[in-house]
Amino acid sequence: MARQFKQQFQIGHFSIGTGKPLVIAELSGNHSQSFDTALAMIDAAHEAGVDAIKLQTYTADSMTLDSEHSDFVIGEKDSLWAGAKLHTLYQKAATPYEWHMPLFEHAQAKGLLAFSSPFDEDAVHFLDGLGVPCFKIASFELTDIPLIACAASKKKPLIMSTGMASLEEIEEAVDTAYAHGCRELVLLKCTSTYPATPENTNLVTMPDIQKRFGCSVGLSDHTRGIGVAIASVALGACVVEKHFVLDRNAGGVDAEFSLEPAEFKLLAEETQRAWQAQGEVTYGGTLAEQNSKRYRRSIYVSENIKKGELFTRKNLKIVRPAMGLAPKYFNEILGKTAECDLQKGQAMDWTFVDKP
Repeated sequence: MARQFKQQFQIGHFSIGTGKPLVIAELSGNHSQSFDTALAMIDAAHEAGVDAIKLQTYTADSMTLDSEHSDFVIGEKDSLWAGAKLHTLYQKAATPYEWHMPLFEHAQAKGLLAFSSPFDEDAVHFLDGLGVPCFKIASFELTDIPLIACAASKKKPLIMSTGMASLEEIEEAVDTAYAHGCRELVLLKCTSTYPATPENTNLVTMPDIQKRFGCSVGLSDHTRGIGVAIASVALGACVVEKHFVLDRNAGGVDAEFSLEPAEFKLLAEETQRAWQAQGEVTYGGTLAEQNSKRYRRSIYVSENIKKGELFTRKNLKIVRPAMGLAPKYFNEILGKTAECDLQKGQAMDWTFVDKP
């Protein structure tokens, strides 16, 4: 299907594709079921300089079944949540629906974008009723085609994490979004391990995603630290999302791979610097570098020279600054005679060279 996604568009008051990357602080379940903690997280995220906060909208019952069957227990021994029953984990991590509006209003009052990831169609309708500026589709839900169709039908921008998805699965998700009215799409490169490693992040996939699907790209990052997220900006990320926690040592379901406020502040600052550094193809130095050119090297008289004396390596030197003849003429001048008396420290000029 031919797609015509906009490369530049608005999410709320924020411009996608024309300015610095949108930096999103994902609150997830790190509020540990405390409304006051959730409010404090928004305050800290604002102080850190993020552009948006994001929630997750689901209930344990809408996410999974309350079953003792082994299918519903996390069996991977290396998982942060090894042995946890899915229903219990989602109960612990869920953000109560009644919190959404006051949390959104609190964020908006501080100038932040505020939106969420819906995990079922009812959540899409609920969030749409709250006037969210966009929807985020989580990587594990990218194959939930009815969910994407429902979210796209609201005619708002979609941000979709690609996670473990194959090209065919991304294609189906993108085509579904387009077929149901989405024209403003960001696909996020994402590695769905918690935490993820830099070696498994494969950021060079981002430009390929942009080329294949004709949409904006970004990164949903689960690595520790900020290096990977900053690097993504150089590869075209217009959205950078990281999980947020007030204090990793205090816990939180995603605390292990979440950034604390000071780290998020650094992330916000450095992603902006990375974006500013991209610039454009430039040779010959920028306008800001013009004054620096005078401190290149050139040919200078290094010892007093009498008229008629030969120029040699003893009385000429290539040194800084660049007020004399360019160094490329040095060998051409050696062996020629001086047209006049010269003093040590004079910048060499062709008028000083005797012409036979």
